[in-house]
Amino acid sequence: MPNNDAPARRLDGALPQRAPALRTSWLRMRWLVPALAVLLAAGCASVATAPSAAAPEHAAALAQLEQGQSREAAQRLEALATAARGTQRHALLADAAFAWHEAGDDARARSLVAQLDARRVAGASRARLGVLQAELALAAQQPGGVAAALAGSDPATLPAPLQARWPLAQARGLEAGGDSFAAAGARARADAGLQGEARRGHRGESERLLSALDNATLAARAAALPAGDPLYNFAGRALVRRGLPLPRPFDTAGAWNFGQRAPAAADGFRPPNKLAVLLPLSGQLAVAAGPVRDGLLAGYYAERRTRPAISFFDTGGTPAGATAAYARAAAEGYDFVIGPLGRDEVSAVFAQPDLPVPSLALNRGTVAPPPGHLAFSLAPEDDGIAAADYLLAREHRKVLVIGGSDDNGRRAVDAFRARIGERGGQVAGVVSVGEPDAEGKFADVSAQLAQAAANGADSVFLAVRGPQARALVPQLAMAGFSSRTRVAASQLVSGTGKASEDVVLDGIVFPGEAWPARGVAGLPPHSQVAEMLPTARGGGARLFAFGHDAWLIGAFLERLVIYKDGELAGATGTLRLDGFGNVVRQPQWSIFSGGVPVPMAGGGR
Repeated sequence: MPNNDAPARRLDGALPQRAPALRTSWLRMRWLVPALAVLLAAGCASVATAPSAAAPEHAAALAQLEQGQSREAAQRLEALATAARGTQRHALLADAAFAWHEAGDDARARSLVAQLDARRVAGASRARLGVLQAELALAAQQPGGVAAALAGSDPATLPAPLQARWPLAQARGLEAGGDSFAAAGARARADAGLQGEARRGHRGESERLLSALDNATLAARAAALPAGDPLYNFAGRALVRRGLPLPRPFDTAGAWNFGQRAPAAADGFRPPNKLAVLLPLSGQLAVAAGPVRDGLLAGYYAERRTRPAISFFDTGGTPAGATAAYARAAAEGYDFVIGPLGRDEVSAVFAQPDLPVPSLALNRGTVAPPPGHLAFSLAPEDDGIAAADYLLAREHRKVLVIGGSDDNGRRAVDAFRARIGERGGQVAGVVSVGEPDAEGKFADVSAQLAQAAANGADSVFLAVRGPQARALVPQLAMAGFSSRTRVAASQLVSGTGKASEDVVLDGIVFPGEAWPARGVAGLPPHSQVAEMLPTARGGGARLFAFGHDAWLIGAFLERLVIYKDGELAGATGTLRLDGFGNVVRQPQWSIFSGGVPVPMAGGGR
């Protein structure tokens, strides 16, 4: 609406002659405004470019914070904020609040946050403030405030040790909001900034989040992820463990170079040129190394095409021996290494800062495989995970767990319980079975079994050896478990072999090897090999099959790495990679029938 009281204005901006006083004021203002603009510009330039007297002290206090001197840093930053003005004061208050949070004084941290304007805080100070406010919101059980706290900040501006906390806080907020997949994605972005035990625990949390998704949802959301998304390898591993196809290959091909190998055959056969095998041919692990060596050589000599030169290096079963053997193989020009075998040996080799030759370790160590290296094992944990997935696929979600007192039994039980919990199942009871007494009798646990039945257990997981299982079966029957699904770890077959004694195990399902059950291309039948080689008999048969598959992986490695459907029909089962340097084995499920293990139709999937 026009203002009728305002003086009329000419197009040139001058005022009419009837207002001389106003004209004079206007002319003065026309000269004054440019002058003020120049002064303001100069003032702004001085604010932006003149170094703050507090800047060196600010940096020194932050250095204290990074060194773990949280309380000292907090006091120093707060003192600096008292003397500072403008934007610098708000940044100092934000950093002081974060430092008090690190020192464990959240009340003081909140008090300082209330005194600042987050809109006037930028860069690393803003990111620290975001992490602080997000973590305070989570501590106050207000996860809905996490997104707002982190908005407008960039974790990349933080020092490396702090960067993971930003997406971890985001993940907890997303999970509380019900978006498990997005929460797993936030954790995947944090993965690179974590090390050691923290990284292993974090990856377990990512697996738990993805386990909450059904197969169709997991497959669809994994397929929608863009190339290079850090969540894809996590989602792909979850798909592989469930025996589901990948939407595309894992984002790991860049870690491998197959250019020095001969061109691949039509079936993917592309072995190395010179193969080194590191095994404890002497020492305490030599007994286990024998079947592994013979199985590897059986696969090697069964191949009629051009094979690589092969040499065996004795590690002595020690970490020092393993690292020395690897170094020697690298120095002598071997382009692929299989081994070592012991857990401590594998950990020692993978902990080395420089591993120039790609390798396939034959165990799962405490150190994750570096890029361009793999780990393959018959670990008890794999049995526990496989058993949990087997039961969940058949809608058994409340399980009685029975474990032996040995290390294998404990490890299988721990992995089973973690896996069943991740995917929404429950443990109705845990029963531990020790060794027999002097008369060869095992303890009576029937009361505990009856209690588990009363708790609604719909199935049983057994991580025990054959003799323990034979003693348990009558007690399970008395508790009403004879007609319920019973799944065991592979150690069930240890101490078996007499059908007349093992007939009580009929109906128990366990993960076995594919070779005795259905045969493997390139290997004679198991019964025939066992007649000729003592290392392929009894408990050694499993290690023999394991050694064969180690050769197979090395010879067909490119097929596993490059293709989304890359898998091998191995002697121990169907082999695939999981995106984190581990070989995942889908076992051949078998069942006792007439006291004899027999393969289940379709592999038992």
